[in-house]
Amino acid sequence: MAATAVALTLAAYGMAEAKTFRFSSSGDINGLDPHLNNEAPTNAMKNNVYETLIFRDYALKLLPALATEWKQTDPTTWRFKLRQGVKFHDGTPFTADDVIFSVKRNQHEQGAMRTASLTIKEVKKIDETTIDILTEGPNPILDQDLTSVFIMSKPWAEKNKTVTPVRGIVGNESYANTHTNGTGPFKILDRVPDTRTVLVPNPDWWNKKPEHNLTRVEFRPIANAATRVAALLSAEIDMMYPVPLQDIPRIERTAGIKVMQGPELRVVFLGMDQWRPELLDMPGSGKNPFKDKRVRQAMYQAIDADAMKRVVMRGVSIPTGLMVGQGATGYSKELDTRYPFDPDGAKKLLADAGYPSGFTVTLDCPNDRYVNDEATCQAVVPMLSRIGVTVKLNSQTKSKHFDKIGQRSGNNTSFYMLGWGTYDAYDMLYNIVMTVDATPGAGSNNSGRYSNPKVDELTKLIRVEVDQEKRNKMIYDAMKIHKEDFGHIPLHQPPLAWAARDSVASLPQAPNDYVMLRYVKMK
Repeated sequence: MAATAVALTLAAYGMAEAKTFRFSSSGDINGLDPHLNNEAPTNAMKNNVYETLIFRDYALKLLPALATEWKQTDPTTWRFKLRQGVKFHDGTPFTADDVIFSVKRNQHEQGAMRTASLTIKEVKKIDETTIDILTEGPNPILDQDLTSVFIMSKPWAEKNKTVTPVRGIVGNESYANTHTNGTGPFKILDRVPDTRTVLVPNPDWWNKKPEHNLTRVEFRPIANAATRVAALLSAEIDMMYPVPLQDIPRIERTAGIKVMQGPELRVVFLGMDQWRPELLDMPGSGKNPFKDKRVRQAMYQAIDADAMKRVVMRGVSIPTGLMVGQGATGYSKELDTRYPFDPDGAKKLLADAGYPSGFTVTLDCPNDRYVNDEATCQAVVPMLSRIGVTVKLNSQTKSKHFDKIGQRSGNNTSFYMLGWGTYDAYDMLYNIVMTVDATPGAGSNNSGRYSNPKVDELTKLIRVEVDQEKRNKMIYDAMKIHKEDFGHIPLHQPPLAWAARDSVASLPQAPNDYVMLRYVKMK
């Protein structure tokens, strides 16, 4: 950044000196298109550059953003007053037409964020400062959904021929996935995939009293955990996440560094192919063991989640029997109990299902996405081998992992790890548990294609139920059915583990694992 530009940024924020924040994580973001990728670190980065009508802060509170106020005028209509005087990074004004365009673009079949806007039937411009959002039926959580619908400039998208999200490959990506033009507090100055992303403050941001004091931000993905820790200890970076759990005691003993820990909303689980008549790992057999509930139960009860917590997760994870974590709307403490660890019972279940000698299966696992993800999968391998199931571990970087298990690639997986964080249980049911395309967009991350018509029907009702007591009862019923089906194997809520040098004065840790630059202050 040129010296003149630095001086202008400092002047705009009333600062006397440059404040650079350098942070690192285990993997790079998946791209910059606000509607294309749906992954927490990627969404967190987009939140620094783009904005939504409603913003969710580090305490998960809903705050005005590009909308200054909103209310429901009838069960299927929400009215929004738009913030005036907002400009995109290229200087063009924010208008109601940009909201209409962005919602439609977000609903495109290529968009991984589309589930947040699929209940929207129409966006009407009442006047230049007012819009109505009409939903297909009552949507009691539309305000929560809209925190994931980022607003783009319609003229910019049209000019750069990127009016729809397009999934490409590295080196052949859409303009919006390699360039940005948001209204948010930061601009992208430089980006080299898998190497660095550099941001600078937006001096024209509508919030003239930002809470941060940054003049430059440098994000650097470092896949190797030891290298990432070394970079923190040597002051090469100011903050890192996640912290390898085994390194927490050493880092805590290091002067000038603080470790931040807390529970994450996310649940990490294992999924199984329940739709192919023949498992990918058993060609020519004509068999798919996972279509039998007894096999799924055997896999579940062969996994010792408490031992995994103690050894792999260093005692700081929360073993769970539920697919939503503590803190999510619809969470049930009653359902959040695991079936007992019972390897002998698991062997009998396999024998009863016709697999007395077990079978062989590949476990697809990321190695740079969740806390100790690969180590968790490595722990699963010997646990399942004790009941006769031979597991071949396929660990790879998250971009390749998600491509392999994703719907667009045809779910090329038999057995896989995935994590899902949610604020409301409906989101999990709709994306993870509901039958693929039972309604448009349903089951977008149901890679094993679990399916139960009763769960589908309940999920459809949950979407439009405004009575919270009735809604919670339906969520409970749907999750109970899924649990008794052994539709997935929930493992644990992983811990949040961040570490920062004392040069960082303020860094709120959000339960969704978002690094929100707008709240970061350097000394």
